[in-house]
Amino acid sequence: MIHKVERYIDEHKLLKQGDNVLVALSGGADSVALLVVLRRLGYNCEAIHCNFHLRDEESNRDEQFTKELCRRLDVVLHIVHFDTTRYAKERGISIEMAAREQRYTAFEEQRAKSEAQVIAVAHHRDDSAETLLLNLTRGTGIKGLRGIQPKNGHIIRPLLCVGRDEILDYLEWRGEEYVTDSTNLTSDYTRNKIRLELIPKLAEINPSILSTLAATAQRISEAEKIYRNAIEESIKRVKDNNRICIEKLTKEIAPTTILHEILSPLGFNSSQVEDISASMNTEGSKLFHATEWTVLKDRKELIITKRDNIEQKEFILPEDGVVETGLGVLSITRTTFNGEIPKQRNIATIDAEKIELPLTLRNTRNGDRFAPFGMRGTKLVSDYLTDRKKSLIEKQAQLVVCDNKGEIVWVVNERPSAHCCINEKSKNVFRLEWKE
Repeated sequence: MIHKVERYIDEHKLLKQGDNVLVALSGGADSVALLVVLRRLGYNCEAIHCNFHLRDEESNRDEQFTKELCRRLDVVLHIVHFDTTRYAKERGISIEMAAREQRYTAFEEQRAKSEAQVIAVAHHRDDSAETLLLNLTRGTGIKGLRGIQPKNGHIIRPLLCVGRDEILDYLEWRGEEYVTDSTNLTSDYTRNKIRLELIPKLAEINPSILSTLAATAQRISEAEKIYRNAIEESIKRVKDNNRICIEKLTKEIAPTTILHEILSPLGFNSSQVEDISASMNTEGSKLFHATEWTVLKDRKELIITKRDNIEQKEFILPEDGVVETGLGVLSITRTTFNGEIPKQRNIATIDAEKIELPLTLRNTRNGDRFAPFGMRGTKLVSDYLTDRKKSLIEKQAQLVVCDNKGEIVWVVNERPSAHCCINEKSKNVFRLEWKE
């Protein structure tokens, strides 16, 4: 087993001689074997034990065991205590998720303090096979079929090359003791059900099921590298900043898969991606929302934008100063008209005598109407923006400046209203300038 792990570490470049390693030590068989093996291979090890206080006296027993083990092995041990139940309740998450979040946060904080290069955790080959099955039951893409990876940031998993039976045989041969987490012996958690009920059933069909699944995961992991490269090339062809060209996307071999790879990291689930894909063959515009992002199907494009960008905003403007909106900055200056009329769309000069203060900056609303400077009569702001070929999202995010009577004096970055524009008789003016 020692030689297997040594070759695996070298093959995946997990460690270099002289590296400092922080070992996650629960006291269970896997973590005890991990610590012993890394010590035998000559690495500088410290250990960290997390007491989640979830199993009463058993939790305290595990902590005491790790203290005695590290004392015997002459390994520095760091112990962290958590009120996991309260943490889960405050965040509205499961106990399992709470323990995971607390555990990995503590690992990283201690790694930095100990100046360790990596954090070693004791996942082994059987854990990787269980993960593949777990992801299959939940539904997953090719990435979820890779099993557990040997390295993820500062986390390394040197035992992925060996199975649980090999670990137990190694500990028995060495005469090493370990503790057993009683929750691992029940079917209360999904992973335990897979380990205790599903895998034994599969083993009746294939006694080497764990080795077979691990080997399959390894082959999928290699194939995923080719897949990832092809996906990245496709994304370059179809996506420009936050816009996806529908025509180019539909010419790709697997348009929906590419769309899923672009949108799933933004929080869109598989069902939403299917709906967005279907919308590409329809007329008109349609909006799709995730928690933080929005996708607009608009004419020939899918436009991705942050939901914050289209939230309704309203600001009372000072007579002289700046307002930051999160999307940009509006500068307001009260001054004397000098005869210059700005031609830039992001600047408007308004006759102060023709408006009623205070001015307000807000998003456009249904029914908003103004008299665009240089045009006859009034026009719905939405129609004006349609003529300017603005998308639905751009329309929703459009800002206008209104006076105290509610009349629009400027469609920001577009046109001022004719009723308050300057002329040769103007004296006092407001100069409004928008910067993204």
